[in-house]
Amino acid sequence: MLVTLPPDYRPVDSEDFMNPMQVEYFRRKLLRWRTELLQEANGTLASLSEGGIHEADVTDRASVETDRALELRTRDRARKLIGKIDQALNRIEAGTYGYCEETGEPIGLKRLEARPIATLSIEAQERHEKMERVHRDD
Repeated sequence: MLVTLPPDYRPVDSEDFMNPMQVEYFRRKLLRWRTELLQEANGTLASLSEGGIHEADVTDRASVETDRALELRTRDRARKLIGKIDQALNRIEAGTYGYCEETGEPIGLKRLEARPIATLSIEAQERHEKMERVHRDD
């Protein structure tokens, strides 16, 4: 089903949760985010493939190596994020996007706006984090 969104559309709580306009809004938001991450990753790859480290000075060489390590960590983080975006897009296709994986309750528009890849409601996320803290102390 093709949904036309007005350019200034923003989901609001007074609408039915995950109506076709909201679903399309978040689908587009996720696709834009994914495209941005892929473009940044391609830029990282291009800069990394420019060749070896040619700095003669040890300090300069160490600085370049540190920058590359940071770029690689950033790229790895982006790769993981793209995976989560793909999972969110799959949930949209499956009709489960926007609902807590733990409780089945709506996640909430504000949370989805801030973190469109969220899979848990705020309450479930807090319980999850509390359990992690308890078990981390073991």
